[in-house]
Amino acid sequence: MPFTPLSIYIKKMKKISLLSLFTILTLSCASQKSSFAQVEPTKYMNTITADELKTHLYIVASDEMEGRETGSAGQKKAGVYLIDQYKKNDISFPTGASDFYQKIPAAFLNAKRNENLADSENVWAYIEGSEKSNEVLVISAHYDHVGTKNGEIYNGADDDGSGTVALLEIAQAFQIAKKAGHGPKRSILFLHVTGEEHGLHGSRYYSENPLFPLASTITDINIDMIGRRDEAHATSNNYVYVIGANRLSSDLDNICTIANAKYTQLNLDYKYNDPKDPNHFYERSDHYNFAKNGVPSVFLFNGVHADYHKPTDSPDKIEYDALAKRAQFAFVTAWELANRENRPVVDKK
Repeated sequence: MPFTPLSIYIKKMKKISLLSLFTILTLSCASQKSSFAQVEPTKYMNTITADELKTHLYIVASDEMEGRETGSAGQKKAGVYLIDQYKKNDISFPTGASDFYQKIPAAFLNAKRNENLADSENVWAYIEGSEKSNEVLVISAHYDHVGTKNGEIYNGADDDGSGTVALLEIAQAFQIAKKAGHGPKRSILFLHVTGEEHGLHGSRYYSENPLFPLASTITDINIDMIGRRDEAHATSNNYVYVIGANRLSSDLDNICTIANAKYTQLNLDYKYNDPKDPNHFYERSDHYNFAKNGVPSVFLFNGVHADYHKPTDSPDKIEYDALAKRAQFAFVTAWELANRENRPVVDKK
């Protein structure tokens, strides 16, 4: 065996080590990409539980919040609770914002019809995307309700305490996935809007003053009342009304259908999606301020019931199994939208 000088031997070993290290890193990256492609959202979906939703809702829809009237002290207390939950889960406010609030002046809230509303705030939280961070998925729900009337507190547990707490759980599920190395490829904005009960004011303010360009906003998933059942579904709560998914984008409609078939198996009811439906629910919740600006949008809804806009809309009336399953459906739909190769194509007017 020929003698090799020590200096040459060390150089050869360094080359081999560097080559080995490069190979290991390459295989590791390939493995991570491959594993991400194979990641199923089921275990993260299952972190959205009836018990946690119930805990949140009994606080958000408690008498302490005084019905969460737009700009009221009670609504502001509810906003603080939401922010505390995001902080607890290490979820921050959005890039480009100075805190968790998008402040809305009373002048804007009262411009269309003066109802003497006080200054109020949208509350927002954010998980930045790992690959396409400039593309943003919005998940929205209004956290205001109608306050008190004749000394009675209108707690608004279903309208829209149910959507409000669903956002908390969906955000937590995405954050758990992120900490496990499976964060969303696109960014997600969790948007709790104010002033819905007075004319969709909070979402209108955001659409006119977006933190992220609406052209970069791929979809709005809006959740407004998902904790009860209506008379049309008296025998089962295993349903949700899907409104607007196909109005602008065939892709969005297909994503909702496929995600549900694979993970949640709800009965997707399209009754109120009919443009001729006299209720016009498509124009009556916060997704509409995104949709009218060309952003594909879907509104998840359980329909109206006997306690709608009454002081009896209380947290003890909520069907928490249904609330959890519908929140899970919103999560897996969001998971697909945040991680698929292409954003939904707008192929309809």
